[in-house]
Amino acid sequence: MEGASKRLQYWRLYLLSMVLGIGGSFQYGIQVSVIASPAVHVQSFVNHTWISRYGVSVDNSTNQLIWSFIVAVLSLGAWAGAVHSGSLPVTYGRKKALLFNNVVAMVAALLMLFSRMAESFEMILLGRFLYGYNVGLGLSVHLMYLGESSPKKLRGFLTLTGSIFIGFGKIMGQIIGVKEMMGTEEMWPYLLAISGIPAILQFVTLLFFPEAPRYLYIDKGDTEGSKKALQWLWQEDDLKQELEDMQKERESTQGEKAKTVKDVLTSRCVRWQLLTLAIPCAGVQFCGINALYFYAFDIFRESRVPETQMHYLAIGIGATELITVTLCSFLIDRAGRKKLMGYGYLLMGVTMSVLTAMLSIKDLNSWIPYVNIGLIFCVICIYGLGPSGVSMALPADLFLQAWRPSAYVISGTINWLGMFLVGMSFGFIVEGLGQFCFLIFVAYSICSSAFLLYFVPETKGKTMVEITEDFNKLNYKNRAADAEKTDIDLATKF
Repeated sequence: MEGASKRLQYWRLYLLSMVLGIGGSFQYGIQVSVIASPAVHVQSFVNHTWISRYGVSVDNSTNQLIWSFIVAVLSLGAWAGAVHSGSLPVTYGRKKALLFNNVVAMVAALLMLFSRMAESFEMILLGRFLYGYNVGLGLSVHLMYLGESSPKKLRGFLTLTGSIFIGFGKIMGQIIGVKEMMGTEEMWPYLLAISGIPAILQFVTLLFFPEAPRYLYIDKGDTEGSKKALQWLWQEDDLKQELEDMQKERESTQGEKAKTVKDVLTSRCVRWQLLTLAIPCAGVQFCGINALYFYAFDIFRESRVPETQMHYLAIGIGATELITVTLCSFLIDRAGRKKLMGYGYLLMGVTMSVLTAMLSIKDLNSWIPYVNIGLIFCVICIYGLGPSGVSMALPADLFLQAWRPSAYVISGTINWLGMFLVGMSFGFIVEGLGQFCFLIFVAYSICSSAFLLYFVPETKGKTMVEITEDFNKLNYKNRAADAEKTDIDLATKF
């Protein structure tokens, strides 16, 4: 009972995680899924606009190219947002950066809403780019803000809510995109403008929450403001240990400059943290989950699932991911990041190997396609229980205050450019390799599993300084003297 009441005292922190999620990672999930439903209607609109301007229909190849760019430009916008996540939240604070980010989403929603009235598909392109910017900046600052407001015992659970809101966003995008709701010729501008609503909700509600306590204390030197923020969020008066930890960090770096992306890429003292960020976390796009979503429809057709039911099966896959990610949030602070993610990648690799083999013999027996459907759901479950959730939570543990914003820039760059490259090239890979395309993702999953299980230290229940000390054993190995002399900046100063 005492443990339960202790957790309930953090209800304001839980509320903050919901506010950050609805305008942060939720936007990513809904933008990834909602664009599939109005594809036919948007392409028809492009053709109508072309005729009104030039008097002739647009040829199919040009129409398809415009549509592909409408889909892909989200990743480029997200990359731009991720790049700015290294400067805006440092200069103006986490809270103000998110408030500005919500304005970007509102502008994008207005462009989508009035695009048909203006007969301009370019407004859709610009709106998608701005949505991408909103997603790239919002996702990084969301995790940064939440990680810097959470006690170490809840840091894993709360930062993992980022993945929960991504899954929730995917399902919402799929549900509202069905023909019975907003997936119609008349409603598609409103469907594409739907992300303006979460932006307005976050903009209004975030005004009632304080700035991230660690940012106030370490970056701004506002001891009293940080203490008040902690007391308000944690409902706790005994903050001596937390304030002492932050004071040690601040004292160690008086007068030091902020760390840049170049510093993160070249400094020996964060080499293994960078590898951990890049390979299993930011590179999660290369585990094949998006390819699996794409291939699922072919497998459904082979199992004679009616075309009208495909959309509902896709919702089922999204719901499976959401449920398993939610389960992961209860396991992460018990099982630990290393085991969940390491063994998750290993099981994904093994399951996708079996799936590849079964796809190769799918014509031998009528029941094999149904086995393949089961294997798809198995991969989704494993992904949700391990890599999906932990890839959000682990980066918040890896870097100290000065390094974190630039580290998120690198993480966002790898993630979004990886998503862009996979999206643009996957069709050609499938055409050339067929079902054997999964072997590429199997190789990535197995390598990531080995890297995590053999090299990465566990971060569960440790302070940022303790985690850094563990990584220094890898960064310097037997060079203990160098490790002791390493100047690890814990604050961000300009």
